[in-house]
Amino acid sequence: MRYIGGKWKAVILIHLIEKKRYSELRKECKVITERTLSLQLKEMEEDGLITRTVHTAKPPLKVDYELTDFGRTLIPLLQSIAEWGTQTAQSNQRIKVLR
Repeated sequence: MRYIGGKWKAVILIHLIEKKRYSELRKECKVITERTLSLQLKEMEEDGLITRTVHTAKPPLKVDYELTDFGRTLIPLLQSIAEWGTQTAQSNQRIKVLR
C-alpha cells in the first residue's frame, strides 16, 4: 500500500497505463489539483513506479510520464480495481460515475 495508497495514486497510475504528457494527464484528472498531481507524480517517480522524461531544455517544457517495468506489474491490479468500481457504481445508486 506504500506505493499505491492514498486518494489519487491508483487513479493517476491507471491513466498512465499508456504514456502521457503532463498536459494530457492534467486534462484526464480534472478533479485533482495541480499541486496534488505534481506531488503524487514526484512520489511515484521516487518509488520507481513511473519515469519522467523532459523533451525540451527551455520553456515551455514538454514532459512525458510512463510506467516503469516495476509500475507495469500493477496493471492487472489497477484494471481489476477499475472493473470492480464500474460494477459497483452500476449497482449502487449512491455512487456517482465521473467520466
